[in-house]
Amino acid sequence: MAGTLTFDQLKKLVAEGSIDTVLACLVDMQGRLMGKRFHAQNFVDTSYEETHCCNYLLATDLEMATPDGYASTSWSQGYGDYVMKPDLDSIRLVPWLEGTAMVLCDVLDHHHHEPIPHSPRQVLKKQVEKMEALGYTAMTATELEFFLFEHSFDEIRKGNFQELAPISGYNEDYHILQTTKEEEVLRPLRNHLFAAGIPIENTKGEAETGQEELNIRYAEANFCADYHTISKHATKEIAWQHGRAVTFLPKWDHNKVGSSSHVHQSLWKDGKPAFFDESDKLGMSDLMKNYMAGLIKYAPEYTYFLAPYVNSYKRFAKGTFAPTKTVWSIDNRTAGFRLCAANTKGIRVECRIGGSDLNPYLAIAAQLAAGMKGIEDKLELPAPTTGDVYEIAKADDIPQTLRASTETLRNSDMLKEALGEDVVAHYTRAAEWEQEEFDRVVTDWEIARGFERA
Repeated sequence: MAGTLTFDQLKKLVAEGSIDTVLACLVDMQGRLMGKRFHAQNFVDTSYEETHCCNYLLATDLEMATPDGYASTSWSQGYGDYVMKPDLDSIRLVPWLEGTAMVLCDVLDHHHHEPIPHSPRQVLKKQVEKMEALGYTAMTATELEFFLFEHSFDEIRKGNFQELAPISGYNEDYHILQTTKEEEVLRPLRNHLFAAGIPIENTKGEAETGQEELNIRYAEANFCADYHTISKHATKEIAWQHGRAVTFLPKWDHNKVGSSSHVHQSLWKDGKPAFFDESDKLGMSDLMKNYMAGLIKYAPEYTYFLAPYVNSYKRFAKGTFAPTKTVWSIDNRTAGFRLCAANTKGIRVECRIGGSDLNPYLAIAAQLAAGMKGIEDKLELPAPTTGDVYEIAKADDIPQTLRASTETLRNSDMLKEALGEDVVAHYTRAAEWEQEEFDRVVTDWEIARGFERA
């Protein structure tokens, strides 16, 4: 695809002087790009083999703190190094930055050069390899929703994140006039990402003031997660270049709907859709039914990977298109899982639980693990729900708080078996730390509510 480069092509561009900087990036626990900016000549001469980083990068939080309680690294262990091993198949141009290319790196142990199990890219690779061993290719697509604001990141931060002004004044769902006004950011976003080798489909207005959605073509799971991560990073950088800010916080205002990241998924075998069976009344194969049954059964156990912060759970609200129940339906946006494209070869399941803050590698990996467990145990898919799922009292709830999803993660035998006990323990500690940090803060809401009246 245009925008992606072989190593030989990169060397040629460096020799010509077209590329002078190479971003060597790993994906951290929060789904962000971390790494180094190499002089391009140094990268193609030596650093293409490996570079190094502090191992706290996979044991930190959004603030880059150094929490205790991680088995992988700590102050007592001295915070040593990881090896960043460039994946030379992931080299691409970064068209929104002058003279720049990017490569994603796998994270290896400094001593024996084995993959770090809790590295997000490795967590997903392990599940993809398991699926391939069963003869299937996992195909996924994620939707990126975010809010675009009038002012810049720096202006908003200096204003203490008060008086936030979305770029539009009304619901702009599918709205062409309003999104025309936003093309100064969204047009270069689409074009730069396409030029970087990301198979962009479209952008559109979403169902709130200033809310946007970016859609990327269906791809193999590993590629999908790479595309998502690079696109999210690019959205922030391109907005910044135009004096705007964006947020992927799922719920930045309690009066507005939240931002999601729906995950579409299906399995293919020998180039054909393994979820499709034309003899079934909905076109669903038995394999798909088993897979979906696994997704639904284990949803409470992997919810943390779809909603990793305290704020994530503020999005789960009735009447906002954010689901609250772990049930499935046929083309019904009030359910946690939606059957899409019934009776066609494009048949797939959409998980609607995830928020815009999810790490795509972890979210996809956890769902593949649940789906495989459904296939392995030949789980029976319950009947679909109909109508307004918010009103179905007997349907099982998604965990409603980070504290609740931390406990379901901690006690998940399925995830311990699929991801590894050490990996589950690592992310359980991340969840605990996030809650601990929130619990010690006095919020503006508490002060305004009780300062005089308590």
